Amino acid sequence: MRKKLVTVLLTVAMTASLLAGCGSGKSEDAGDKKADGASSGEKVELIFTSVSVSGDSHTKAMQEFADKVEELSDGSVTCKTYSDGTLFSSENEFDALLSGEADLAYISFQTLSTQSGLEWCSMFGSGYFWDSYDHMTGTLNGETGQEIFDKISDNVNCKPLSAFYLGSRIINTRAKEVNKYEDMSGQLLRMPNSEAWLNLGEALGANPTPLSFSELYTALQTGAVDAQDNPLPTCISAKFYEVAPYFAITNHVVDSVIPCINTDTWNSMSEDQQKAVTEAMEYARTTNDEARIADEESAIETLESEGCTVTYPDLKAFKEKVTAYYEGHDDQTSTWDMDMYNKIQDEGAKYE
Repeated sequence: MRKKLVTVLLTVAMTASLLAGCGSGKSEDAGDKKADGASSGEKVELIFTSVSVSGDSHTKAMQEFADKVEELSDGSVTCKTYSDGTLFSSENEFDALLSGEADLAYISFQTLSTQSGLEWCSMFGSGYFWDSYDHMTGTLNGETGQEIFDKISDNVNCKPLSAFYLGSRIINTRAKEVNKYEDMSGQLLRMPNSEAWLNLGEALGANPTPLSFSELYTALQTGAVDAQDNPLPTCISAKFYEVAPYFAITNHVVDSVIPCINTDTWNSMSEDQQKAVTEAMEYARTTNDEARIADEESAIETLESEGCTVTYPDLKAFKEKVTAYYEGHDDQTSTWDMDMYNKIQDEGAKYE
């Protein structure tokens, strides 16, 4: 009896061992399948937010990106776009991007400069930093730009993907022509709410005041502000000419916006998905820049047909005054990366 009992116990133990082995094999197979699924990339839906207005080239570029990334990823990456500040305002869209509430957003260098370790980014928005569109895009979308973007992503939870042309910023006033630098004195000039933007307003000789873009049309209409600065296509898209009919072609900032993606979102995607996002954003950049340049070329004619006054101040004199302002304010330039600054200024000669 005892011998029979031992035989039964041994049989049970061997059966349990075999079952455990089979269970272990199934677990490894499931793990392999999970790893394979991660490498191929699960479906991702991106949220792209912007305060750019409907009809603006940047708004159109958002949809161009959405369509192209879905095509290039064979549908594994889709994108919902929200323009006109309908999802996040200009004051909180960057925080939304960093937190992951939004996956993509257009961010300015001036906004990036508000972050610890990125104060040097303010120099990109300083008056007359870039000589031309070619200087700006050739630098930022080239090797030097990648160096800049890497330094940014090392400090904040987002990754710059490109640099889109926003346009050359001009002065737009509601009640006074600007023919020379001194005409800016006393003008209450709306600027975005960051130190770098407000410093630019002072460098232009005005009294800068922070205000959300979504509130700007009404502020000009009521006289809460006297002036604003934006590229001509933005002025036309937002119809600022209806309430502020004077335009001075100062071209004080050859401006760009940086489409950035949340780092956690980026890292969650497969290499193929990341490649699709990168290529789709480059496609959107080309589309945007070509449209933006064409819009600038036709903007003056549009404004004049609307009865607006367009003036052309002496840019050399403007630049001298603005440059002197920065040279006299070490507190504003002390955080600039002067090695990078000088490198970029030297590169400007290639685009003359």
